[in-house]
Amino acid sequence: MVGGAVRDALLGLAIKDRDYVVVGATPQQMQALGYRPVGKDFPVFLHPETQAEYALARTERKTAPGYRGFVFHAAPDVTLEQDLVRRDLTINAIAQAEDGTLIDPFGGLRDIEQRVFRHVSNAFGEDPVRILRVARFAARFADFTLAPETLALMWRMVEQGEVDALVPERVWQELARGLMEAKPSRMLALLRECGALARILPELDALWPSAHDGVIRMLDAIDRASARGFDLAQRFACLMHDPRSGGDQQACQHLITEACQRLRVPNDCRDLAMMVARERHLLAGIPDADAVVTLFERCDAFRKPQRFAQLLQACASDDPACPARAWWPQALAAARGVDAGQIAQSVTQSSAQGLATAPQAIPAAIHAARVRAVALMHLLRANKR
Repeated sequence: MVGGAVRDALLGLAIKDRDYVVVGATPQQMQALGYRPVGKDFPVFLHPETQAEYALARTERKTAPGYRGFVFHAAPDVTLEQDLVRRDLTINAIAQAEDGTLIDPFGGLRDIEQRVFRHVSNAFGEDPVRILRVARFAARFADFTLAPETLALMWRMVEQGEVDALVPERVWQELARGLMEAKPSRMLALLRECGALARILPELDALWPSAHDGVIRMLDAIDRASARGFDLAQRFACLMHDPRSGGDQQACQHLITEACQRLRVPNDCRDLAMMVARERHLLAGIPDADAVVTLFERCDAFRKPQRFAQLLQACASDDPACPARAWWPQALAAARGVDAGQIAQSVTQSSAQGLATAPQAIPAAIHAARVRAVALMHLLRANKR
């Protein structure tokens, strides 16, 4: 057993996936034993019963920039140590034999005890994805620090343009996984520290020198979203709030558009981030009933109340003490209590009786009824106080 399963067991964490390295075997031998081949770039097999992954021990050679520029060699003469030396961090380069014996040629146990991320060898510098992985590990293992020599190597990789060779889909994949960890702020801080954030998310990197207090609020908001178990779209929305924009919705939405197009961010994450940027200032207060209903219509809250709830939660992460946050769900419930079908039927009947009806009469009548319902709810709530 190798990699994350061994690391997590040593840290006392639950093991999610068990991966194994097989030394001294050929693909033909694996298949003869019933293992099913699934690897595209190098021989990986699924156990016929457990479906765990078994990879033949392999070495690799860098042939081109980026994380795809490798040629892999798997053969019976490749040793376990040769396989482990190509891994990213020492804490991920520990193997465990069937009898429980640990094989730790690169000091992974020491670094687990000292809570240090340290690269195994200079092979780390050949794969820019490893910068993103280390940043993601920083978000997951909040009590670990980065070894100075590993930070220096990551800086060199950025300066040499390795990060620029990453494809958008892989960048987003690692960022998304990091946002779903316990302390996403640590991922962003580490990417900033090694210079990679300027290449990956230049919009956010530009905030550090110009909006220090705003950056701290943004990082705190992301960590609060994580602590509350928010989904990826909500965490991304917290991330993309530009504290420099103030009330300038267009500036913030431009930032989101640029980042989402470059990283090919999924539509649900992009849409919620845009909605938060557009509505957060209005949601911080209690506007008049007509503006409230117009906001509900703009956000499609009547058809998608769950997404509106996501919107409120994302905004609350930025300003959890805002007293208006509890008011909006009640206002939506009041507006949704209006029987739109009955109003539409009434307007249609009036038209059938020969009364003039404009094309927008039904939507206008429904809107007006919802405005009255919200205004009444607000009045009753105020009277109770």
